[in-house]
Amino acid sequence: MRTPQELFSLQGKTALVTGGSRGLGLQMAEALGEQGARVVISARKQEELDEAVAHLAARGIEASAIAVDLSKEANVQPFVEEALRRLGQIDILVNNAGASWGAPAEDHPLEAWDKVMNLNVRSIFLVSQAVGKLSMIPRHYGKIINISSIAGLAGNGPGTMQTIAYNTSKGAVVNFTRTLAGEWGRHGITVNSIAPGFFPSKMTKGVLESIGVDRLAKGSPLGRLGDDEDLKGALILFASDASKHITGQILAVDGGVSAV
Repeated sequence: MRTPQELFSLQGKTALVTGGSRGLGLQMAEALGEQGARVVISARKQEELDEAVAHLAARGIEASAIAVDLSKEANVQPFVEEALRRLGQIDILVNNAGASWGAPAEDHPLEAWDKVMNLNVRSIFLVSQAVGKLSMIPRHYGKIINISSIAGLAGNGPGTMQTIAYNTSKGAVVNFTRTLAGEWGRHGITVNSIAPGFFPSKMTKGVLESIGVDRLAKGSPLGRLGDDEDLKGALILFASDASKHITGQILAVDGGVSAV
């Protein structure tokens, strides 16, 4: 019987993190590497990836990067094949790449709706499908962690945000997680989701400026926003064998906002 320390260890494991060059994605790549995993991260911009790899290397983490636009279907299979060439196998997949768009529903541009849906939903399906078929299903082992959002658990209150495409896409990620967990459990693959609340990031910068950090923090039972450590524990739980009997679950990391 393994100890808790052994169950949470990622020594000898490999991980692929999409959208891993900054913000929450980089925080999660850091956590995986700190627990012993070898990591490949992806994003669209090579210069941001270079900075992220240097950041991880300075912490003793073995990581490399692949520049790719996952909203384009043709890019997905070569991307996964390249990640497999570097890692040998993919034990852990973190589907984090995403986009947002703020606009009133009545004026929301269709092209912006499609941009959000293609990256936030379609690419998660395509990447998971490719990783499953090429690595996880044949080995009867895998950990898939989809990054949704508390925005996918409820609508927006008056005077807060106007992000109908983003909320809709994250709601889709929630049910994608549950459905894939049901289908792939027979393959020894667990599929779970982390639903972050407000964390300071490039994506949330506009919302934080328009609504205000203090106002958002007051809406949380813990009275604060997320920080650079707050996703690490949940991620390592889902990425490690500590969660070998947990699948299809959505864990909000939001200071209690979604509970009140």
